[in-house]
Amino acid sequence: MKKLAILTMFSLAFFSTSSFARDDIGAYSIENALNLEAAKAKLGTDIKFYFGEQKHPKIIKEFGEFKTNKKTNAFNKTDEEACDWVFLSAMIALKERAVKEGGNAVVDIKSNYKSNLTSSESTFQCGAGTMIAGVALTGKVVKLK
Repeated sequence: MKKLAILTMFSLAFFSTSSFARDDIGAYSIENALNLEAAKAKLGTDIKFYFGEQKHPKIIKEFGEFKTNKKTNAFNKTDEEACDWVFLSAMIALKERAVKEGGNAVVDIKSNYKSNLTSSESTFQCGAGTMIAGVALTGKVVKLK
């Protein structure tokens, strides 16, 4: 009976979801994600995006800073596939906000995964787990000259 109890406890500990949980935060290429056919089709060219400290034309009007926090199913995908997909979701949210506010660009786009603000012109931060991947972005919606 004692062996059965020990075996049961060991099995519960070994097979619990927390033992398989992971949240690996990685940096992924903005250029690669934006060059995917799905990104080109869904983002179009009407709204321009500028990451980190990228140079952009003069700002005529600011509409505010907006945040997006998106998650996606990462099951049976590589971390990069899941992260590219969820990055696209976050970018679509920024695009939709720019359109809604009357802007033509989003500037100063930064990663904000788990409230850790990271500015880069070439990479975005993504948290990839066993089942879920997430990307959080902030950006300023503006009208450029």
